[in-house]
Amino acid sequence: MNYEQFFESVSKRNIEISFTNEEVQKKYHLNNEALFQLPLIAIVVLLLSKEKRKPSITEIGQLVGESIESAMVGFKGSSQHIGWSAILRIRTVKAISFLERSELVTIRKSDNRMIATPLGQKVIERALSNDDDLSYNLSMIRRAYRNVCVSRQLDMELI
Repeated sequence: MNYEQFFESVSKRNIEISFTNEEVQKKYHLNNEALFQLPLIAIVVLLLSKEKRKPSITEIGQLVGESIESAMVGFKGSSQHIGWSAILRIRTVKAISFLERSELVTIRKSDNRMIATPLGQKVIERALSNDDDLSYNLSMIRRAYRNVCVSRQLDMELI
């Protein structure tokens, strides 16, 4: 049976399908456990280490959390405060360890800042070049990271 025959058959038999919209979709809020997957954290860390402002090792956990929190709709206005999550920081350390062993990032000894290696830059560029959800979300996280950095710089100038 082809496409046209199917619709002819349905119209001859007077088949009707009723749809009801009685189920109301609840607004879904993400919790901390939704983020604590090492591959996601690792790619976010790699993304931040490729940016112009290289993150310091001491603040990377908070920067990852703040960037994700402000970029993803499910966390906006949430009481989770992901930037302060101890579990996220622990998993961020594990992600950094994985990235270092994989030679995707290095730690600059002079100022303890993380830098993406040429291989790491290729990986993140490949992820950003696709036209898919990952690319879009990474672009949003990149923008959020830049906004966090600018906000911190402005706060420092006010003090």
